[in-house]
Amino acid sequence: MKFKTIESGSKGNCSLLLTAKTKFIIDIGITYLKLKRSLEELNLVPNDFTGILITHSHTDHIKSLGAIIKYTNLDVYIPLKMYAELKEIVPKERVKVLEEKNEVEDLIIEVFPTSHDTKCSVGYLFQNNNKGLVYITDTGYINRKILNKIDNKEIYLIESNHDIEMLMKGPYPDFLKERVKSDYGHLSNDTTARYLKKLIGKKTKYILLAHISEKNNTYEKILEEMKKNEIDKKAEIILAKQDEESPLVEV
Repeated sequence: MKFKTIESGSKGNCSLLLTAKTKFIIDIGITYLKLKRSLEELNLVPNDFTGILITHSHTDHIKSLGAIIKYTNLDVYIPLKMYAELKEIVPKERVKVLEEKNEVEDLIIEVFPTSHDTKCSVGYLFQNNNKGLVYITDTGYINRKILNKIDNKEIYLIESNHDIEMLMKGPYPDFLKERVKSDYGHLSNDTTARYLKKLIGKKTKYILLAHISEKNNTYEKILEEMKKNEIDKKAEIILAKQDEESPLVEV
């Protein structure tokens, strides 16, 4: 199983998940041209993919979904509840409805709810050849019922959106500060570190910290928080950036 981010942040999000038999795009908040150029580096084109998965309907995650529908034959894999928010973009015949647990060729896809200010917001647990990847972004918290399901996996992509002190002293208006730090907003550095302390185990090899705020966070503050909680001693930490693709990691 191979994984990378093309972009991660408030301006756009897109990742790639590759196994021997399946290839998925996760979110498409970047331009279709940027997607094609990134795939060219892997000697791939969009129609080589099995489909596209969406975490939720905010623009920074679906900006080029219409282009995917227009220029490719890819199906969109989403929970049925999410379709109400995407039906103006995605024809019904292009939807593959995800249940709680799904099997696509050699990939098991488990869907779990996240907490964000949309009608349907989800995270994913991907499993292939007894290796696991947890994908969590845009959530105010992680339900404790999910923690046992997603612990001790090989790869984690999890948002580390803001430093709470920078957020509260920063330029956002008060209503936006409250949204970001609410249960329907985003995970802070310290909250993410606390979750990771519970989740990571002996199998964990890579942690990609994602959706990093440009105004309310710094790479230094994230790494400082991870070091303080000794997360850096247990796995390789990768910062998933807005303007730079992550390495292609493999387990």
